Amino acid sequence: MKTASDTSWIVEQAKAGGFALCGVARAEKFPELAHEDWLAKGYGGQMNYLADLRRSDPQSVMPDLRSVIVCVLNYNTDQPLSAEVMRHADSQEPHGWLSRYAWGSDYHEVLGKKLEALSRQLHERFTESFQTRLYADTGPIQERVFAKHAGLGWIGKNTLLLNQEIGSFFFLGVILTTLDLQPSLTGATSLAPDRCGTCQRCIEACPTDALFEPYVMDARKCISYLTIELRGGIPEELRRPMGTHVYGCDICQDVCPWNSKSPVSGLEEFRPRTFSDSERGGNSLFSPRLEWLLNMSETEFREAFRGSPVKRTKWRGLIRNACIAAGNSAISLNDEALRRLAATLQKLANFDDSVIRDSALWALSRIQELGRKAQPL
Repeated sequence: MKTASDTSWIVEQAKAGGFALCGVARAEKFPELAHEDWLAKGYGGQMNYLADLRRSDPQSVMPDLRSVIVCVLNYNTDQPLSAEVMRHADSQEPHGWLSRYAWGSDYHEVLGKKLEALSRQLHERFTESFQTRLYADTGPIQERVFAKHAGLGWIGKNTLLLNQEIGSFFFLGVILTTLDLQPSLTGATSLAPDRCGTCQRCIEACPTDALFEPYVMDARKCISYLTIELRGGIPEELRRPMGTHVYGCDICQDVCPWNSKSPVSGLEEFRPRTFSDSERGGNSLFSPRLEWLLNMSETEFREAFRGSPVKRTKWRGLIRNACIAAGNSAISLNDEALRRLAATLQKLANFDDSVIRDSALWALSRIQELGRKAQPL
């Protein structure tokens, strides 16, 4: 086994390379990796990849695996939280919300490059023959479990890894290796305590009741799942609770006390993308204009979200989500904004895609339900 100083060197190199935290865990079959009961209850929805048996046994992922190096990359920015933005809705222009991790470049690529750099440093330091494999949220590894056992935090009631110093606005990446590394937590060092205490703000704030009890999420109701992973139409009973979210959700993190002083990342890659628009003074992925999204063609979608995590939802999914957000925006808009929004939705209501058509018709019915005069121009 390598020495504790070797592990300290790895942590130092990771931080020098831009990671906020780093730790090493043994490649063991930790109890938290078992999730058959959760899957059996259907909580995974359409995410069939979660049933991959390798996710419960790291030894099945890579031959002769010994150690898991876990790296934490902060993506927080200095922009306001979602709840604050939504409280000050613009009555003249409806806006949607993209999760703050999706405002800039695709984190898989940013995280992957940093992991590759650290892996090269490992091969320069250790001269014996060994293997490494990198996963930037891209493989059958439950990163948060190994992060917990690497001493980087605890798994909170919102099911995310929490760290008392930096909160939870971060990505987790791992380097699997056949190197026999000294783990960050030894026999004399215990796991980070669960500091959620009696707090249940994340559970109380979840608008769809996806967090129906501490430490358990029904992903089928999670706004992130609904706006990103779900293919097809969004269940009607969950449309209103979705609010104006068009990609992902930050609510359970926004309300978490441990994020109240979350540090800001200095990486430009995670700052909101902006786009020129001569008519309206530009567009941004921070609280984007719904009219811009609703009028976006497939070609424009591919161009705008090239190298962005938002491409995962695909054009059809983003338009579907924007329609639902538009219907939920109606209550705060003035008559002129409503008329303009209704005109855009009417075009989508005549679309030949059944999911988009149904979502647009639902939004139009929502406008009518609110008793506003919003006839297409």
